[in-house]
Amino acid sequence: MATSPDGRALAGAAGAVGGAARVTVFTATHLETWAARRCLPRGVPVRRVGIGLRGWRSPAAADFISCGLAGGLAEASAPGAIVIPEWVELSSGERLRCDAPLVEALVAAARALGHEPLTGPLVTTSSVVGGPARGEWASKGFVAADMETGLLLGWHPRGAAVRVILDSPWRDLSPAWERPLRALRDRSAWSQAAWLCRAAPACALRAAAVVRAALILLDNWGKTGL
Repeated sequence: MATSPDGRALAGAAGAVGGAARVTVFTATHLETWAARRCLPRGVPVRRVGIGLRGWRSPAAADFISCGLAGGLAEASAPGAIVIPEWVELSSGERLRCDAPLVEALVAAARALGHEPLTGPLVTTSSVVGGPARGEWASKGFVAADMETGLLLGWHPRGAAVRVILDSPWRDLSPAWERPLRALRDRSAWSQAAWLCRAAPACALRAAAVVRAALILLDNWGKTGL
């Protein structure tokens, strides 16, 4: 493997990302989409699929990276931690392996930017995981949960994920935030709004920065024919 460039070189690289633009970046929310489009060069496709792929009608037809936020399950899954799973499981029990070259590039990119990612498994669920359910999934070895990656892998196996932990066992996220506009009308979610306004954009930008660095690495390694 080629030596990874340092974090400053990755963060400061300019221009298009060449052949790695063949990788489509999938995001769930408007916030995650904004972060990806802000970080990634023009020419890299960014597609918003909705939370839990609600409203998404086009199967993943291209190699992809699922980029955005996740809920932490284990004690090591602290807010801000980067999760790059080697495999993902659906709540039905179906296990799906992520694309190895994409995982390798994402892990190397996170390290080059100064972060040691968690590579334990991710579970894709149909609703926000909170309360005792966090411990139940953690006891099965999962480090984080999202609502999209496993579904995308079910459509197209050549994909990977980079997710940054937002909520954790120490700070639950109200299920109302599955539909953010409705959450603003739900008083039970209001107490979390200020925290989310601070934390969520930073976490989304961190995930997108890792994707950007990984695409640069893929070009440098000559692995653009994914």
